[in-house]
Amino acid sequence: MGNAINCLPNSPKDLVALLLFDLDDTLLGNDIDTFIPAYLKTLATRMSQVADPLYLTKTLLSATHQMVENQDPSQTLEQKFDQAFYPRLGVTRQQVQPIIDDFYSLDFPHLKTLTQQKPEAIRVVHQVIDRGDKAAIATNPLFPRTAILQRLEWAGLPVGQVPYSLVPSYETFHFAKPNPAYFAEFLGQLGWLKVPVVMVGNDLELDITSAAQLGLPVFWLNQDGNPGSKAQGLQYPQGSIGDLLPWLDAAHIEPMPASFTSPHALLAVLRATPAALSSLLCHRDDHWSRSPSPGEWSPGEVLCHLRDVDAEVNLPRLQKLLNERNPFFPGQDTDPWAEIRKYHKQDGRMALDEFTSVRKSILSLLENLAPEDWERQARHAIFGPIKLRELVNIIAGHDILHIQQVYRAL
Repeated sequence: MGNAINCLPNSPKDLVALLLFDLDDTLLGNDIDTFIPAYLKTLATRMSQVADPLYLTKTLLSATHQMVENQDPSQTLEQKFDQAFYPRLGVTRQQVQPIIDDFYSLDFPHLKTLTQQKPEAIRVVHQVIDRGDKAAIATNPLFPRTAILQRLEWAGLPVGQVPYSLVPSYETFHFAKPNPAYFAEFLGQLGWLKVPVVMVGNDLELDITSAAQLGLPVFWLNQDGNPGSKAQGLQYPQGSIGDLLPWLDAAHIEPMPASFTSPHALLAVLRATPAALSSLLCHRDDHWSRSPSPGEWSPGEVLCHLRDVDAEVNLPRLQKLLNERNPFFPGQDTDPWAEIRKYHKQDGRMALDEFTSVRKSILSLLENLAPEDWERQARHAIFGPIKLRELVNIIAGHDILHIQQVYRAL
């Protein structure tokens, strides 16, 4: 059966929880106010034959800002950076890549002296793994993979010693903190596992409030015990990293539900879906037509389904709901389209591009709505009275089910 609702993955019995750990000043002592200036100065020196150091630094910071602000699910952070950086220097990436490679192999390792290991963090991460939980590195993916792997080594927690579920980087991610879509993409690349998930970090804005906007449980490493002015009275679970596992055991965190209510969370999931699918299927040419089990859709067929449902059901319904008063939506069975339209013979990569395009149209329709617009009413043949917010939640849940299906096929 093609419908992903009937093929939900079960959680492994030994998977108790998935802990998303920030890196800098969470697992690795690294004062960013000291590290970043040193990083910029060292890189500018290495590339001094390419551009004036001051201009290069200014250009790099501007390109980094472009990554942080990216909302386009068709563009990786690496692509956003490349477009904003190299043309302004008057060079191509290919021309200067050897210089950048030398920087990361020869110069970047010396920045380790600015960082410190955190023995308690090392102990806790290994304890997480030893007790059967999972750990992932939820760092801001604004660096190439090598820079993130090296910092994990500096932390005493290299990938060769810790089986991380995921380590993001600018090559494979489309969104950055504090965008809630970063966390939705993170969970999407892990197949939206039906397990308890907790974000652990020290930065209130980048790690905690942005994850909470998606609905993730959080644990704030508030080292100085100050609730902070930005918390605006909200009290998040907090303490030292040594307090994390006792808190987790007492909190009884439930698996992440595939249901969202806030516009922030809904838009994050809708934005992250094509991005996560793109990263999951990148460089997997032999998987596009592979079904997770007999009778189920392949990733290519899923993408055709998502494309057509967005284009012919979701987008028209949302447009109608925003332009008419209390419209009626008849039920529509879209599963037979797979056979009728011969999805198995269509180009999955083209379907992904087309799905991403129509999804961007939906996002454009929704992202600037006033709060009252999310409460607009419609009538649905199956669900009865329904609000726009509830309709978008159905779309988000549908996304998650099909990401799970694609993940199982891989």
